[in-house]
Amino acid sequence: MATTDTSAERPGSAQSSESMLTVVIALLANGLLAVAKSFAAAVTGSASMVAEAAHSWADTGNEVFLLVAERKGNRPRDDEHPRGYGRATYIWSLVAAFGLFSAGAVVSVWHGVTELTVEEAGAPSYTMNYVVLGIGFLLEGISFAQATRQVHGASRRSGMHPLSYVSRTSNPTLRAVFFEDFSALLGILLAAAGIGLHQLTGHAEFDAVGSIGIGLLLAFVAVFLMRRNMDYLLGEGLSPQLRARVITELLAHPQIERITYLHVEYVGPQRLFVVAAVDLTGDDREGHLAVRLRELEADIERDPMIEDAILTLAPPDEPSLTP
Repeated sequence: MATTDTSAERPGSAQSSESMLTVVIALLANGLLAVAKSFAAAVTGSASMVAEAAHSWADTGNEVFLLVAERKGNRPRDDEHPRGYGRATYIWSLVAAFGLFSAGAVVSVWHGVTELTVEEAGAPSYTMNYVVLGIGFLLEGISFAQATRQVHGASRRSGMHPLSYVSRTSNPTLRAVFFEDFSALLGILLAAAGIGLHQLTGHAEFDAVGSIGIGLLLAFVAVFLMRRNMDYLLGEGLSPQLRARVITELLAHPQIERITYLHVEYVGPQRLFVVAAVDLTGDDREGHLAVRLRELEADIERDPMIEDAILTLAPPDEPSLTP
């Protein structure tokens, strides 16, 4: 029953491995850049470079949290958590987004504002900043290309536009890496613009404004990511289109004649909790119907996307649901 925003991403699946690869590539790229940008910021004193260093350190920490999110969220369900641990992914992704806001956005804006009131001391060095930013653009581009490749593949399978898919997907790690890498590329351009205008005009205020611009960009991305994770933690339901697909595929089951009630929500990345009132085919006795319902639930849960399914008998006087 392929009803979610992409094919199943359960432990050991190709999509789950691809998500892990995407995070690891982003972690390596951001870790290397954080060290390089910090060195350049210390040597040149550029406010924009300080903001970029804070950005990369925040992203590096975020990737660690996202790796934890993948690991925690992929644990199989047990008696204590009958609907699995998928929501742990949103919790750790929310922590990562808050880290991006506090360690990246706040530091960048604060440093840029303070630099506006500081007189420039000595002649700054620009070459090192340009070299580091150029390398940074290359490494971030590689990471962004991997995230984009995964987004395009998943959006193609779901029949959605890539940007619409990545903003609505239930996979928080993919969304975080995609938007963090995209903001990193924009941040490098803002830093280069601030440093370049400083060099052309001799006014260090442009460098400070570049730092503030990077901070505001990070704040926007962080708030967006936090809000999306909160939506799923609160129990995000399916879109009308996906809900219609669920009804269609349930009705396609040979034992289901009609459906009068349906509740579906995400309980993790590409994991669904399904509650439905169904009318079964045939005319069995009550005791046999109970057995058939339990067997039908188990059959539905064999789908890797269905974490838990609860079925009840539909009252005869309730109207049937249609796709």
